[in-house]
Amino acid sequence: MTTRRKLVVGNWKMHGSHAANAELLQGILAARPFAAADVAVCAPFPYLSEVAVTLANSGVAWGAQDVSAHAQGAYTGEVSAAMLQEFGCRFAIVGHSERRAYHGETDQQVADKAQAALSKGLTPIVCVGETLAQREAGETEAVVKRQLSAVIHTLGQCIGEIVVAYEPVWAIGTGRSASPEQAQAVHAVLRAQLAAATARAADMKLLYGGSVKPDNAAILFSQADIDGGLIGGAALKAADFVAIARAAG
Repeated sequence: MTTRRKLVVGNWKMHGSHAANAELLQGILAARPFAAADVAVCAPFPYLSEVAVTLANSGVAWGAQDVSAHAQGAYTGEVSAAMLQEFGCRFAIVGHSERRAYHGETDQQVADKAQAALSKGLTPIVCVGETLAQREAGETEAVVKRQLSAVIHTLGQCIGEIVVAYEPVWAIGTGRSASPEQAQAVHAVLRAQLAAATARAADMKLLYGGSVKPDNAAILFSQADIDGGLIGGAALKAADFVAIARAAG
């Protein structure tokens, strides 16, 4: 048996402004402490400095929404893990379905990004998930296992140091969430796949993402292999995000 502490991470995506960020962060800080969960926000790159200043020594962590697979060099527009480390980032999201779909990121590129993050002490949050067509074709298990397999093979014995987020593409931003049973079934598949690769699988955090809201968070987080959430739209409202973090208890 293991007692994995819950983790709730807000993914702001391409949202934010100086004023909106300040209001959101102050709302989160005012709700501390979060007794049952670790809490973090992943902000757009330009705002990481102000997030770092606001959240310093608060107990709320922060991270980035992407990271380059390259350490440095002529890669215009890229941001390296070393740069994120300088801003105190603890997490870096890699392989989000929007990156896979809109930027053509492959499973191997996602794995390389996870490796780059780990090399600088960041915890990669590796996202996996199937489209609606893939689910309806009965391909969910094959898709998520393929996506995670590339990361396992690239990281080797370091695989135990990542966080995995299962985000069914058909549930992201649609208001449609996987049922607790559907989400748990996929998380169990991922946990078993990790168990074949590392003795640390039972202690690894597996998050669910996909239209998590205050009214469905508690039942999702109560599932045996769901250790918290990667939260999108609800992470932009302090009251909703705080309620989701509280639901981890």
